[in-house]
This record gives sequence, structure tokens and C-alpha cells, in this order.
Amino acid sequence: MENKYLAKILPFLNDIEEERRKQFEEYFRTAPMWLMDTFVVEELEKGTIFVQEGEPADTIFLIGKGLIKATDYRIYGINYDFTVFDKVYAFGGMEVIINLDKYQTTLQTVTKCTVLKIPKEGFKKWLDSDIVALQQESRLMGEYLLEQARDSRMLLFLQGADRVAFLLMKRYRKYAENGVMKMKGDRQELSDFTGLCVKTITRSIKKFKESGLITTQGSYILINYEQYCRMEKMISEILAEDL
Repeated sequence: MENKYLAKILPFLNDIEEERRKQFEEYFRTAPMWLMDTFVVEELEKGTIFVQEGEPADTIFLIGKGLIKATDYRIYGINYDFTVFDKVYAFGGMEVIINLDKYQTTLQTVTKCTVLKIPKEGFKKWLDSDIVALQQESRLMGEYLLEQARDSRMLLFLQGADRVAFLLMKRYRKYAENGVMKMKGDRQELSDFTGLCVKTITRSIKKFKESGLITTQGSYILINYEQYCRMEKMISEILAEDL
């Protein structure tokens, strides 16, 4: 595959960080021209649900810019946001590999996003004819499922404030810049990701602030490296394993 051609049909690659651009280039390293000619790029506003659980899985999505989250609505009708994606994944690819006709989760934009759309049939044809692409997609799917299973297992042993600390620790690993992670302290969002009520979230944030585990700045939560290390040590002792 010619990277110049990929950059021509996906101009947003010139505007994203180098690591993300390399992920796109590696992902489509063996993609044929006929597949790339089916690419459609779309801009989505923050809060847009672009994949709905139970609907026909007819399109594959890759996120060029921005963040998205996966939400499960099946538990008593309560929305549970179980992960935020920041890597290059083919959303809908799992459904292709295990031959499912409907999407298995709901996906929504957390920020304004640039999204690459690929028709399912073309994507499936590529995987069926390219063992390298199939192996790559299988590996990425396996890594994601393994991470989700591990996190779910850990959450079983964490309650209240400890569950909030686990989430903040994971976000530090993903989003810290120059040793500091700054995030919007949205209580409802934290509630959705932890499965805890907003009242418990508020108490936990207050507890962390008083103990010096976090710093607040207006409506934002800040965590530096020293605070992260303390949080990681606390959670590791509860789970009796290295994180």
C-alpha cells in the first residue's frame, strides 16, 4: 500500500499526532486500492450516537480524531459506559470476524470526531482475502477483549471510592501529558463509567482531595505522577497484584 495514496484520501492523517497516524498506516498497510476507494470520512459532533446496539452491522468505523465511548443499556435500562477508546480500532470488525449481523454495543462520541466509514461487505472481502489483515484484526480484537475482561474482573473486587480510584488511575495512564492528567470532573460521567451513584462519586472526590490523592482546579480534576503512584499502590494492595 502506498502511504501517499492513503494520506491523499484521508487528509486528516496530516493533522493528527504521529503515533495515531502510524497506527492508521500500519492498519491499512496491505489494504487494496479498491477498498480505499470506498472510504468515506465524516465529521461527528460531540454526543453523537453513531452505532446503536441491536441495529444491523453494515458499516465499519475507525476514529481519525477525537474520543468515543462504548455504552451498555441492558442492565435495568441503566447506561453503563465501560470504556473510552483512543486507539485505532475497526468498530464493527468484531461482528465481521464472529459473523454477527447486529452491533453488540452502542458507540457515542465523547468529543467532536473525524470518523472513517467502510462498507461492511468490502471490509469482509478484504479480511477473507488477506491473511495478514485478518491476523491483525484478530489480534486487536483479542487485546481489547482481554483488557475488558481483566478490568471487569478487577472491578468485582473494588467498591465505592476504590472503584473511582481505579478509573482515575487508568485515565492517567492514557491521558497524562508531561506527568499531569487533567480531566473534567463530571460526576454523572464518572457515575456512568463506574456504575456508582453520583452521591458516592461526590463523596469519593472529596475524600481524594482531602487526602491529597487529587487536586481540583475549578470543575477539573488534576492528578500528577506522585498522586498517580499513590493511587496505583493503594489499588495494587487491594487486588494483591501488580497493575
